[in-house]
Amino acid sequence: MEIAENAALVVVDVQVGFEEEAYWGPRNNPAADENIAGLIDAWQSSGRPVVFVRHDSVKAGSPLRVGYPGNDFKPYVEERRGKGGGAELFVTKSVNSAFYGTPDLGAWLGAAGVRQIVVAGIQTNMCVETTARMAGNLGYEVFVPLDATHTFDLAGPWGWTVGAEELARATAVSLHGGGFAEVVRSAELIAAAR
Repeated sequence: MEIAENAALVVVDVQVGFEEEAYWGPRNNPAADENIAGLIDAWQSSGRPVVFVRHDSVKAGSPLRVGYPGNDFKPYVEERRGKGGGAELFVTKSVNSAFYGTPDLGAWLGAAGVRQIVVAGIQTNMCVETTARMAGNLGYEVFVPLDATHTFDLAGPWGWTVGAEELARATAVSLHGGGFAEVVRSAELIAAAR
């Protein structure tokens, strides 16, 4: 795996509000936070660009709403902001894709000549997947380190419910098998970025 010198790490919605299990339900991959931290460290120490994306929910009662403590980045993310040797961008959004946020992620990546991105964060099958799919459609080479994401059990139509681990696997298969992104492990990316 070749990681470009200017490959951008896009850290999606790693926010305190996702710790509220009573709201979200059971999650998968307890190692996600450790792996996300490892990726940020690798990207910052190698001078590569890092994008921190925050979801500013417009839903009343959402743990991610503006002005509520859950809107904040998790402490390990917040303490890493501004510490890297490379460019850094802070994007806010209220939809799933980081490409529909402020400031314009695509314009920023384009101005820097970035054509390769790594998408990590929360939730695997929501904002991570949507951002990765859109990046793939926009022509970026996209990597998704599945072990640096997590999600929650989800209820759908007709009384169907799907567990978090199954949703994560479905996302991995859709992204990888569908040609949107290469699904990898965070350790592979960290090794390639050194």
